[in-house]
This record gives sequence, C-alpha cells and structure tokens, in this order.
Amino acid sequence: MDKLKIGIIGVGGIAQGRHIPAFTEMSDRVELVAVHDVNQELAESIAEQHHIPHVCTDYNDVFPYVDAVTICTPNKFHAEISIAALQAGVHVLCEKPMAMTPTECEDMVAAARKHNKLLSIAYHYRYTEAAIRSKLAVEAGAVGKPLVIRVQALRRRKVPGWGVFTNKELQGGGSLIDYGCHFLDLSLWLLGEVKPVEVLSKTYNNLSKMPNQLNEWGAINHETFDVDDHVTSFITFDNGATMHFECSWSANVKADQMHISISGEQGGLNVYPFETYTPKYGTFVTESADAPHDEHKAAQQQARNFVDSCLGLDTLVVQPEEAQTVNQLIDAIYRSSETGHSIVME
Repeated sequence: MDKLKIGIIGVGGIAQGRHIPAFTEMSDRVELVAVHDVNQELAESIAEQHHIPHVCTDYNDVFPYVDAVTICTPNKFHAEISIAALQAGVHVLCEKPMAMTPTECEDMVAAARKHNKLLSIAYHYRYTEAAIRSKLAVEAGAVGKPLVIRVQALRRRKVPGWGVFTNKELQGGGSLIDYGCHFLDLSLWLLGEVKPVEVLSKTYNNLSKMPNQLNEWGAINHETFDVDDHVTSFITFDNGATMHFECSWSANVKADQMHISISGEQGGLNVYPFETYTPKYGTFVTESADAPHDEHKAAQQQARNFVDSCLGLDTLVVQPEEAQTVNQLIDAIYRSSETGHSIVME
C-alpha cells in the first residue's frame, strides 16, 4: 500500500504535541514530507528533528509535494489555507474551530465538494473512549428522546498565556472558540440529527481584565485582554430539547470541570465518567464502564481515521457539515451576547 504524503502548515505547539507525533506513529502508512510556518527558523528546526525533507516559505509550495495537509495555524487563516489546499487537489485536516465565521465555513465545504477532496476538522474529543461509549449508548436507546443536555467545560485559572490565544483578530474569540467548541461538537454529535434553532447567551472577561490575577498557564496582559474567558448559554433545538452550556478559561470555582449529561425520556447518560441511568426492574439502575478521556489515544485515532479515509479505507468521523454547524452555533452565542437578546438561527 502506498504511503500517504502529508504536509504540516503551522508547526507550533498543537502540531508538535499532537499531529506530528500521531502521524509519526503511523510510519507504515504515512510519510511527512513538507512543512511551512511563518517562523522559518522554527519550521527548519522541526523538519530537521523529524527528518522532513521540504521546508516551504509559502504554504502554497507545500501542495505539490503532498496528498494531504494538516493546518495548525491561528483561526484567521483556516479558511484561506484550507480552500487553497482543496483547490490544489489536496485533502485537509484542519485544527478546530473550522474557521472564524459561518461564511468561511460555507466556502470551505463548497470547495471540498467542488474538488472532491476530504475536509475534516480536528475535534479529537470524539475519539476518546468516553465519547465513543456514550455515542454507542445513545444509539442503543439508553436515553431515548433527549430532553435536557447539561454541558460544563470549566477551567479555574487556565487562560493560555502563550501564542495568540487571546488575540481576537487572529482567533475570533477566547474560551468558547478555543475550548468550549470541543464540548459543543461532542454534544451535537451525541444528540444526532438535531439542529439548534435559538440561542440566548452571555460572555464575560471580568476576571482576566482585573490586574494581578492568578493564572496557572502563564502571564496575560489584563489591559489588552479583549476575548471571552467565561461563557454561558441556553440553546433550544428543533426537536424541543434544550442545552445548558457553560465554558471558561477563568472562573472562581473549586476545580476544573468537564461535564456532559443527557436526560431523556427513557434514561440518562453521563460522559465524564461514563454512566447510564435507567428506571427498570422496579428501581433506578446505574451502569458504568471504564471509558477514559485519553487525549493521546484520541489523537492517534484521529490521525488514523483521517489517513485511512484519504486512502479509501474508512469514512471521516468528523464531517465538514457537522463542524460547520458548530461554528454557526458559536457565532450565534457571540451575537446573542453582543446584542443582548436571543438569536433565532436560520
């Protein structure tokens, strides 16, 4: 079997910590052949470290060498580079979120369809055992018709103090578009064929605007901080279900929290830890299983799914239209907070 030739565009922390190691572990099916980064010195260092033969000064120069690319740039450039790659006949795995705006996402999906190339977004939480078992439980009817979904993605004091995470121009937002997006994607995936129809939200950055704040993930400039560090939202779906959603980089809570639960007509489900709750045998039954949230294994699974899909051996777990819906929801959450009223989604 021929190896899939892959290029990496943007070789910062997420590429070094997740994508390059995952592809390297698939050396029987993958060959890393080209890299590009605006930091040429960094690109050359990474290429030397991983024996990657081509270092390109322009991302367009990567495409002739490869069958597929992974895009790990700031969010502002996701759409531009993805569309260019697809037009060049190259498959794309783009880091989350899909793009900055719903229009950009629409253009990306259109390009993938027009040029008949794969486009996937790196929502790697779907590949954890906790997520997979939860999806199987929902499909087996453990919940029945979903009624209420509760989501909390809370970090106590972990604003990323490195890179461009707090740069609104380059990223489009803060805790929601960077971290909360994983939980929106995973929740929508678990719910299946539902569409968000109305959103009422509020975003905050009070803590990060205060001087001398404790922060576990490096120093931040409180005077220039202009993205969200805490978001709350109430979301209604077309099947009548509702979601209570909250995410944060910085919140005065006891500890970090990861929570997704679904209460349905037939039973309930909790993702972290994986449990189901069912009234049966004349009592209330709680069932659990060992289903960890292992992001290293999830990264391996994500890489394997993308590579095998490019080689025609599998189907993408994360379809671009699904990631597009997540971005539409993110946009509605931000607009609701800005306008002070609920947003009815088209």
